[in-house]
Amino acid sequence: MRIHTTTVSTTAARLGMATGLAAAFTIGAYAGSAIAAEKFPTKEIQIISHAAPGGGTDVTARMMMIRSRRELAKGNPEYKDTGAVINVVYKRGGSGKVAHEYLMSRPADGHTLIALTQTHFYTIALGKSPLKGPELVGVARAMDDPTFIVVGKNSKYKTIEELIAASKDKPLNWGVSQIGGTEHVGLARFAKAAGIKFKVVPFGSGGKMVQALLSNAIDATLPNVSEAGGQIEDGTVRPLLLLDKARLPAYKNVPSSHEKGWQLTVTTTRGYAVKAGTPPEVIKALEKGILAAMKHDVFAGYLRGSGLDPKTSPAGSKVWTDQIQEEIKIAREALGELGLLKKKK
Repeated sequence: MRIHTTTVSTTAARLGMATGLAAAFTIGAYAGSAIAAEKFPTKEIQIISHAAPGGGTDVTARMMMIRSRRELAKGNPEYKDTGAVINVVYKRGGSGKVAHEYLMSRPADGHTLIALTQTHFYTIALGKSPLKGPELVGVARAMDDPTFIVVGKNSKYKTIEELIAASKDKPLNWGVSQIGGTEHVGLARFAKAAGIKFKVVPFGSGGKMVQALLSNAIDATLPNVSEAGGQIEDGTVRPLLLLDKARLPAYKNVPSSHEKGWQLTVTTTRGYAVKAGTPPEVIKALEKGILAAMKHDVFAGYLRGSGLDPKTSPAGSKVWTDQIQEEIKIAREALGELGLLKKKK
């Protein structure tokens, strides 16, 4: 009996010890995770770009990185003197598909971010990406670049009302870069809201489109604020409407779609996201550092130079994550109505 009792007691003691060790291990693991988060980053941070060097996505990322190196270095004393190591890696092809594949091959540790813009949302919506949408968690939005509706300087249309009235009689010719692209989707959404018909003329480049606009070969087009700023300033094009919630300070005379009664926002966004599964504390560290960098005069000046408001263009993780999902949803709906989505068998 004593032997039995001793055995039971010993077994219980061993079980207690094992439980205690397991608990200690679990606590240690959480503590290790917290320590790792506190010391984030611990290695090079990669910003994945689907676009060519020197383009809008690339320039925006590099402007963001100028101060982010310093801000993110605050999380790890080892980078105090040098700044965090942040580099752009180019994964081009498939309108973002190659970049998505690379992101999914990387660990979800916050050291790999993807630079997102509307191109990515269309690729996801078209089913040409390994991503569906929920795999992305927004870290910070860098740029929210609304869309103008513009006509050429020689156009007979002086207001958006005149352009719409003319469109009621017959479909006008609208220039876009490509079928299924940002301008095409934006135009389709505006036409639906305004109750007009249209004809699409794809050009492949903005330069050719402006030439066609000035020669009256097309009636209107839809450039972003950052694209049209110089042309508006020198009088090459005339903005009739901003497809956004409110007027921009730099273009106070251009009415917004919302004030005209169309609850429609068409914008090109640029921002940064990580793979789902990245620890929340790491996302928070990234968000804090990048947002602080974008509030600095360096990045704020870049936004102002593009005609954008540095107070409203950048946004944090929650706003940006919600917008990513909303933009993918909008893309699916618009591309579906345009007949560009493959029907499921």
